[in-house]
Amino acid sequence: MLHGLGLGSDAEALYRMMIRYPRAPTGELARRLGWTETRVREARGQLVALALVRHSWEEPGEYRVVSPELGLEALLTRQEAEVRDYQRRIADSRAAVASLLDEYGELRSCSEGLEAERLVGIDAVRSRIEELAHRCESEVLGFAAGGPQTTDNMMASWPLDRAILDRRVRMCTVYLDSIAGDPASMAYARRLMGSGAEVRTVAALPLRMALYDRHTALVPIDPDDSGAGAVLLRGAGLLTALCALFDRVWENASPLGEERNRDDDGLLAQEREVLRLLARGYTDEAVARRLGVSVRTGRRITAGVMRRLKARSRFEAGVKAVERGWLKAL
Repeated sequence: MLHGLGLGSDAEALYRMMIRYPRAPTGELARRLGWTETRVREARGQLVALALVRHSWEEPGEYRVVSPELGLEALLTRQEAEVRDYQRRIADSRAAVASLLDEYGELRSCSEGLEAERLVGIDAVRSRIEELAHRCESEVLGFAAGGPQTTDNMMASWPLDRAILDRRVRMCTVYLDSIAGDPASMAYARRLMGSGAEVRTVAALPLRMALYDRHTALVPIDPDDSGAGAVLLRGAGLLTALCALFDRVWENASPLGEERNRDDDGLLAQEREVLRLLARGYTDEAVARRLGVSVRTGRRITAGVMRRLKARSRFEAGVKAVERGWLKAL
């Protein structure tokens, strides 16, 4: 009962016993409590420290209890003083935080008019993502380029994604078809869907991107190196274009896990995308990055398309694809 005043259970039990038997020596107290004398002395040391017990003037080596009216009142007074001091320190801390937030707000307001803000390094990017995730109110739209997601990325993203979805904010994410071959990435995407997110996939994505409430965008500085940092974009013109890009990709994407059927030309989505990329002069490495697959897998898809076209070179494959109308969308 007196734990809040700093007394342990042994100290409180001994104090109560000493109140009942104020002149009892150490041995008698030990007997009544069923303790050893060593345990009595240890508990009494705490009482002495709290000024609830003092040395006896009449019997050297023994102790006398201080009346609860005086001893406990003194403890309460001391504790109240500590509480007031703690409250004062909290008030000082709040004032310091308010001052810092004002200063931070002034710095941010100076840059609000900028169309772009450069964020260098993963720490800076993730810190800003946390802010944007906390502030978004209506929807978060994203391109998860790069194919299978890294463990670090998924671990860092889940608490933010869950908090967003818990607030009933709409979340739409487009992954690459290639995550179907990565159990961890598929499990994460399904976990998002189970929490209320909308998830689709496409054969290729132009870049990794996140849109917050359609008025702030986060895109990588270097699409091929996520560790290089990102650019935070604002401005009606920029965001209108990026939102239109997302909407177009989203409309053509397939629900996660949906069976991939061949189109009217007999092509899978990845095969048609390979043709488009080859026609634009992309290397094997660049094709693989856009599809989110290994270079070996990208070359296998390319070789399969060339066999279907009976082409002996990429150039010949491009010509035959145009003749067949396979590249009419370009």
